[in-house]
Amino acid sequence: MSGCTTTVRAAAPEKMAAPPDPLATQPYRKKGAPLVMQVLAHPDDDLFFMNPDTVHSLQAGTPVVSVYVTAGESTGVNHEPFGPRHHHRHDRAAYSSARHQGLRQAYATMLGLPHFTPWTTEVLDLGGGLRAEMDALRHGGRYARLVFLQVSMHEPAPGASLPLMWSRPGIALPYVDARDAPAADDRHSVYTHQRLLDVLAGLMERFRPTEIRTLDPDPDIQAHTVGAEQPGFSDHRDHTAAALFTWKAMAQWVSRSAGGTGTVPAFTTTAYRGYYTHHWPYNLQPATVALKARFLFQYGGNASWHCGNTAGCGDYGQGENEPLANRKGWIRSTHRRYPGAHRIAAGPYAYEVLGNRAVRRAETRPGSGVWGEPEDLGGGTLAPALSCVRTRDGETLLFALRFAVLEGHGGPNTRDIVMWRGGGWSSLGSPETDQDRTRRTGVPVAVTAPDGSVHLFARNAAKGVSTRVLTAGVWSPWRDLGGGEVQDGLAVVTDKRGRVHVFGSGHTTVHHWAQPSPAAPVAYALLKHLPTPGDIPTATRSPTGTITLTYPLPASTETHRVSL
Repeated sequence: MSGCTTTVRAAAPEKMAAPPDPLATQPYRKKGAPLVMQVLAHPDDDLFFMNPDTVHSLQAGTPVVSVYVTAGESTGVNHEPFGPRHHHRHDRAAYSSARHQGLRQAYATMLGLPHFTPWTTEVLDLGGGLRAEMDALRHGGRYARLVFLQVSMHEPAPGASLPLMWSRPGIALPYVDARDAPAADDRHSVYTHQRLLDVLAGLMERFRPTEIRTLDPDPDIQAHTVGAEQPGFSDHRDHTAAALFTWKAMAQWVSRSAGGTGTVPAFTTTAYRGYYTHHWPYNLQPATVALKARFLFQYGGNASWHCGNTAGCGDYGQGENEPLANRKGWIRSTHRRYPGAHRIAAGPYAYEVLGNRAVRRAETRPGSGVWGEPEDLGGGTLAPALSCVRTRDGETLLFALRFAVLEGHGGPNTRDIVMWRGGGWSSLGSPETDQDRTRRTGVPVAVTAPDGSVHLFARNAAKGVSTRVLTAGVWSPWRDLGGGEVQDGLAVVTDKRGRVHVFGSGHTTVHHWAQPSPAAPVAYALLKHLPTPGDIPTATRSPTGTITLTYPLPASTETHRVSL
C-alpha cells in the first residue's frame, strides 16, 4: 500500500453552526458526477442494513465512499461463530483492524475483484489533531473508498459513548488506534460533539456526494427489545447516534455552504432501518439474501485465511453461515426509514427534496416528462419523502416530515409535519406532543376528497395511524384512528363513491381505515383473509372506480393483489 496525506478542512472546534433558516431560499450548486457517501456507526452496518443498494451502486459505476464513525472495537474479542468466547484475548486495536480487513475483502468482492486485492491507503488530516485512514480500490469503472474515523465505542466509564456525546455536553471520546494502521495516533486526540460534526461536514464538502445514506436517526419504540438493541427502541444505540450526527452534519454543511458560497449542495438522502428488521416480516427474496450473504461471508473471513493483515482477516463472528443462521434475521430485510415518493409530478411541476430542502422543477416542454433546474422552496431540514395534492380549486399543497429541532448536546430534538402552500411553509405539528415521541412520526401522505376536504395521515409513535383534515380552510386537531400496528409507508386512495381509504402493512395482515360514507370520519375497517405482507402496499383506483391493493409477500418474489 502506498501512503500520502490529504487535508480535509474543518471549521474551528466547538463553534456551533447556526441551524438552517426554513424560510430562506438559495440557488443550488451545480450537481457533479454521481457519488454516494454512506455514514455508518460500525463496520458491517452497510453490509447488513444498506445492501443490496451498496453493491448495486458500485455495479452501476457510481463511486461509493463509506465513512465508519466508531472504531468498532467493542470488547476486542474476535471470536469464531458458534464457538465459545471465554478463552479469547481482548485486543481492541486488533479487532478494529480485523474488521477493517473484513470490509476490504467484502468491498473488493463487490467491485468484482479477488477478496485479498491490495488497496491504496491515504491518511486524511481532519484538523484539530484528528486523522483518518482512507483505503481506496478501483476496478474499471467501479470505485470504493473506506474512511475510518475511529471514535471510541466506550468512554472511560462503563456505557456506550457515542450516544452520550450526542446527548450530553462535555463528553470527549478518544481516537482508537487500529493495529498497524497508517493513521495510528500517538497524540491522544479526542472527538467532541462539534469536532465530529465538523469532520463529517468537512468530508461532505470534500467528496460532494450526490446521495448521502444514513442509518435510522429515530428508531421505533419497542417494549420488548432483543440482544444489542438499546432499551426501549428497535436499534443499536450507536446506530441512532451516528445517524443523528450525520443529519446534523448535513444541516451544517448546507447552512455553511449557503452562507459561504451562496449555494446549496445538491444531494439526496436515504436512511435505513437497523435492528427494526427483526420485528417485522422479511422483505427480501432469497436471491437477494444470498447476495448479501456472499459479501458478509467475505467480511466475516476466517482465522485460517492468509490475508496479509497480522491482526486478523475479518470479523470472525460474522463468518461462515452465521448471518443466515442468526435468528435475528438482519440479513433478510432492507428497510428504508422514509418510504414514499421522492419525486412527485403535479401539473407542470415536479417536487422533491434536494439538499434536505424542498425544490420545484418546471417541465421543459409540456408533456415531455423532462424537468428543469431546481428552484429552492426552503422548508428546513426535511426527510426525503414528500406528499403532494391538488385542491379542488387547483392549488398545490406539499407535505413533508421535518427535523424541526436537531440539537442534541443537551438541547431539544423534535420532528413535525410541515405544509407548503402558496409560497410559504406552516407547521401542522405532530400526532405526538412529547418531544421524544415526535421523533417516531412517519412520513405524511395526503389525498383530496371529492368534497374538497384534504385528508392528511401519518404513522404515530405507537405504530398506528393519525389524521388531520382540512375543511373550508380550517385544519382539525390530530386524531388517532386506532387499529393495528403498521410499518411506515401508508397508501391512500379514494373510491368511486368519494370515500377515503388508507392501507398499512402490519405484522400479519394489511390494516385498513376508511370512511363509512363520504364526509364521515375515517375509521378502522379491517380487511379479512389477507395474507401477511412482506413490505408496504400500493393502492390504485381504476377508471371504473375499483380499488386494487397490491403488496409483496414475505421473503418471496410473489405479490398479492386484491380488488376491493
